[in-house]
Amino acid sequence: MEDRYRAWVLGQSPLPATCRRWPLYGAGFENLGRDEQSINVPLPEPDSGELLVRHDACGLCFSDTKVIGAGEDHPRIYRDMRSDPVILGHEVSLTVMAVGEGLEDRYQIGDRFTLQADIFVDGVGYAYGYEIDGGLSEYALLDSRVLDGDDGCYLIPVQSSTGYAEAALTEPWACVVATYGLRYRTTLRNGGTTWIHGTDRTMESGYEISHGLDHASAPARILLTDLPAAFTDTLRERASVLGIEVTTTDEQPVVAHESVDDIILLGADADLVERLSPALAHGGIMAVIDSEPLLRPVALDIGRIHYNRWLFIGGPGPDPAAVHADRPVRSELKAGGRALFIGAGGPMGRMHVQRALSLAQGPSVIVATDVNASRLADLKRLLTGDAAAHEVTLLCLDPNDRATYEAGLEQAMNRSPVSGGGSESGFDDIIVLAPVPRLVEEAAFLLAPDGVMNIFAGVPRGTTAAVDLSDAWLRGTRIIGHSASTIEDMRLTLERTETGVLDPGRSVAAIGSLEAAKEGLTAVRDGRFTGKIIIYPHIHPFPLTPLSELAGLMPEVSALLRDGREWTVAAEREFLKRMLRV
Repeated sequence: MEDRYRAWVLGQSPLPATCRRWPLYGAGFENLGRDEQSINVPLPEPDSGELLVRHDACGLCFSDTKVIGAGEDHPRIYRDMRSDPVILGHEVSLTVMAVGEGLEDRYQIGDRFTLQADIFVDGVGYAYGYEIDGGLSEYALLDSRVLDGDDGCYLIPVQSSTGYAEAALTEPWACVVATYGLRYRTTLRNGGTTWIHGTDRTMESGYEISHGLDHASAPARILLTDLPAAFTDTLRERASVLGIEVTTTDEQPVVAHESVDDIILLGADADLVERLSPALAHGGIMAVIDSEPLLRPVALDIGRIHYNRWLFIGGPGPDPAAVHADRPVRSELKAGGRALFIGAGGPMGRMHVQRALSLAQGPSVIVATDVNASRLADLKRLLTGDAAAHEVTLLCLDPNDRATYEAGLEQAMNRSPVSGGGSESGFDDIIVLAPVPRLVEEAAFLLAPDGVMNIFAGVPRGTTAAVDLSDAWLRGTRIIGHSASTIEDMRLTLERTETGVLDPGRSVAAIGSLEAAKEGLTAVRDGRFTGKIIIYPHIHPFPLTPLSELAGLMPEVSALLRDGREWTVAAEREFLKRMLRV
C-alpha cells in the first residue's frame, strides 16, 4: 500500500485509457452528468505546448451552483453547452502526468500545482472550471491559455509536503485573505475622468481642490455640471496650466455614455447620488461634500460596490480632494475593535471568523450570526477554543431568537474594548457574508464612527440597498466590497499555508469521491455544511461523508483528525492510501 501510494504521489502510476468527468450540459441539476452519473471519455494526450494534469482534489464552491443555475446565461460561459459541456471545479490541486513537446525544460512529471482560476488571454476571460475544463474530472489538458496568459503562467507551485485539500483550498482562502488587503485611491484618478456636479446646496464660493490636481497627478478630463461661475473659472484656469480638458455638460449625456472615475457632488442630494452613480467606472469613487445629512436613505447598488469596487465617501469640504486623503479606507479588521460577521455559518464565513481569531492584533469582540442553528452551533464548537486562546469574546447569535440576538448585539456593542481598540458604540467592522440586501440595510445602522462594512457576499449588479449615506461624512463610515483574488493573493495564501500561518484543512467539513460530486453540489446549494466539501477524483466510490461520521467508516483515518473533527494532512494521507483506485 505504501509503495502504491508513493508512486501515485510522484505521478508514476500507470495512466488509464479513459477518465471520468461530470459534464454540465445546461442550466439545472438535471443537466449535470448523464443519468445522475459521471461519464467516461478517452484520456486526452497533450499536444505540443500542453500538459496533462491529474486533479488530486477539488473543493466545491457556491459559485459552481451559480453556473448550474444559470447555464449558458452565466457571464463566464459563452459556448453551446449541449454540444460542448462545462466541467466545473476551480478549487483544485494538480499533478503533472505528461509533458508536451516544447515544455520539457519547464515542467516534469510529478510537479504539483494549484492555479489562479481567473485566466485571461488578450483580455478575454477563460476561467478554470468555466470555459476551461475544471476539477470535477480525473484528468485535464492545460494549454497556452493557462501556461502563457495575460499574467504569464497561472500555475502556482505546491510543495510536496502540502496536503491536496490544503492546496485546493488556496483559492477560496485567497479570497478571504484578499478581503483585508484591499487598497483604495486617496486622490483623484491620475489620467482619469472627474465629474464635479452642483446641487441646491452648493456654496457660491470657497471650494478648492488640493492634491490630485497638480503637475504630479491630475485627471485627463474634468466634466462640470451646474456649478457656480467663480468655481468654474478657477477650475478652468488651473486645468489650462495642467493641460486638462474641461467640458461643461448636462447630466444625462454623462450618465448615458460616460465612464467616470471620480464624481464630486457639492451638496447632499439623495436623488442625485442615485442618478449619477451609474456613471461610475470600475473602482470609481463618489465624494459628497456637505456637513448636513441627506433627507432620506439612498438606494446604493451594492452589487457594484462588491464587483466594481465602487466607493462612496464624503466630508464637510471645502476641499473635495481632502475627503480622499483625510480618511483613507481601512480594509483590515480594527485591532482591539468589535467585528460582526453576518451569515457566518457557511464555509466562507467559517474562514473569515477563523482568520479573525488567528490575528496577532485582531478584534477583541467577534459576533458571528446565522439563521441556521446547526451551522452556528458547529461554528461555535470549532472556534470557541481559538477565541479563548486569544482572549477574544466570541458570541454566536441566531437572528431567529430575537431576544437573545438583540441582547447579544447590545452586549457586544457596549462592551468596553481593550486599550486603543474599538469605538464608543457599534461595530468597527461588519462583514456581510449572506447576499441579502435587507441585511446590508439593517447592519449599516450598527456601524460605529469610522466603521467599515465589507460586502463580501456576491449579489448581482443592480441590486440595491437603502442606506443612510450621510454617515459617510457625518461619522466617517465606509461601505466597501470585495470579489475574487489575484494570483499574488494566491501565492501569499499558499505561502502562509506552507509556513504554518494558515491551516486551510480546518475548513474541511466533508469528503467524498467523484461519484459524490453531484450530491456534494446539492449540499453546497442547500447550505448543509459549515465548512468545505472536498472531492477526491481518484479514489474508489465513497459517499459524501461529514468528518464527524468518519469514525464509523474509517476509524484509522478518524484517529488522525485533529480533535476528532478537523482534517489533517496525516488523515488525508491515510485516507488516500486506503482508497486510491491505482
